[in-house]
Amino acid sequence: MSTLIIDIETVGEEWDSFDAVTKDVLTRWLHKTTTDKEEYQAKLDDIKNGLGFSPLTGFVVALGVYDLERKQGTVYYQNSGEATDERIGSFWYRARSETAMLAEFWEGVAQYETIVTFNGRMFDIPFLLHRSVANTVVPTVDLMRYRYLTQQIPPYHVDLADQLTFYGAMTKRPSLHMFCRAYGIESPKSHGVAGDDVAALFAQGRSRDIAVYNTHDLLATALLYEKWRTYLAPPLFRKPAEEIDFLE
Repeated sequence: MSTLIIDIETVGEEWDSFDAVTKDVLTRWLHKTTTDKEEYQAKLDDIKNGLGFSPLTGFVVALGVYDLERKQGTVYYQNSGEATDERIGSFWYRARSETAMLAEFWEGVAQYETIVTFNGRMFDIPFLLHRSVANTVVPTVDLMRYRYLTQQIPPYHVDLADQLTFYGAMTKRPSLHMFCRAYGIESPKSHGVAGDDVAALFAQGRSRDIAVYNTHDLLATALLYEKWRTYLAPPLFRKPAEEIDFLE
């Protein structure tokens, strides 16, 4: 079963790039609920810092994929210069425009039977779909078709955040870091960069560092998927522990 791990990093547009109507739509509720000037500014800063969580006000700055069976990956990342390709170990780092990275992604993902994400149904896949429309790129596969694995047909979309919380049966939805900590997997955050740092790194022109951080997310998700396959997956995906080839 060919398996592809997916993870993205996103950044919001500059606040000053929005027209007056857009700013009003984003802040209208603030004027109605906030009277204190300091409180207003704090909430406005929260809005600005959260622009990257929506594909309507943000964009993809890194898009990583990892072939589980081949143990090879590619991370596309935005760069102000020309398109470049660099290989380090088992990963290719490819500098592209957002349009180009989306086009190459959809071309490649169509070749896989199983797609694995962490919180992909809530974030990564909808974000990629909407940004594809914005960039006039046509998606090749429907990764939002059915939520439950028992209802899915290939390509399967295994969202580990869904699977490990049993489709929301757990009262809280732990982060990738917390699952890694519990299962003895090295956290992506252990390398000195976290998701909250992405916007600042991008503003500093350090897109390559974002791509490297994305690599750690991919590898952690891959190891988490192997844990799920071994102990919690339904029969179609489950594999005996002694047969699993854990990532090095």
